[in-house]
Amino acid sequence: MRESSRPRHWPPVWPDVTSPDVLAAVAAVPRHEFVPPAYWDQAYEDIPLPIGCGQTISQPYIVAAMTQALKLTPDSRVLEVGTGSGYQAAVLAELTPHVWTIEAVPELAASAAARLRRLGYQVAVREGDGRLGWPEHAPYDGILVAAAPRDVPPPLIAQLADGGRLVIPLGDSVWNQRLWLIEKRGETLSKTYLADVRFVPLVSAEPMPDSTNPAFASIRKKLQKLFEHP
Repeated sequence: MRESSRPRHWPPVWPDVTSPDVLAAVAAVPRHEFVPPAYWDQAYEDIPLPIGCGQTISQPYIVAAMTQALKLTPDSRVLEVGTGSGYQAAVLAELTPHVWTIEAVPELAASAAARLRRLGYQVAVREGDGRLGWPEHAPYDGILVAAAPRDVPPPLIAQLADGGRLVIPLGDSVWNQRLWLIEKRGETLSKTYLADVRFVPLVSAEPMPDSTNPAFASIRKKLQKLFEHP
């Protein structure tokens, strides 16, 4: 049976994940549905797992910690960058019905959309370059990036609502990544270090096409200043 490996008490106890809503969301999502059949017996271990195309499903603890950092309410509008198998999007959808997610790998975007639909999650899935965000549905109260770019993409900051929160891993290799919370208050950005992490790189085939956009140039300067002393 698919559920035979599901622990009696799920999720496990994580001392720094204390939100009852987030814990209930993780408990509600059937993680085995989001991994290949070969990994069903490991689906409820607190580890990342391969999902094909060189990508992974994140460790449940990291999913929970990143979700908690967004401080979502049922009215929150959330963008996820890096859909993967759709697991993180499903957890977000347990907290708010307003979830959009972008995946750069066509096969994963298509399979995640079908999987989420089959399981009853009303999540909008788009194939594309996640660094550009999804401006048609902005502003977002929360943006969660589930793969690691080297720098914060300015379009994501531009699409944050006032008071919005961006959770993003940054680093130029899996051995040198940090997870950050970036908050936007008016024209001011602030950052909070959350954890050392290991994510797959954010997939992108082209350079960021924002060099001539004055708004993005201004955001880039703010980000450079913000990360002068990481």
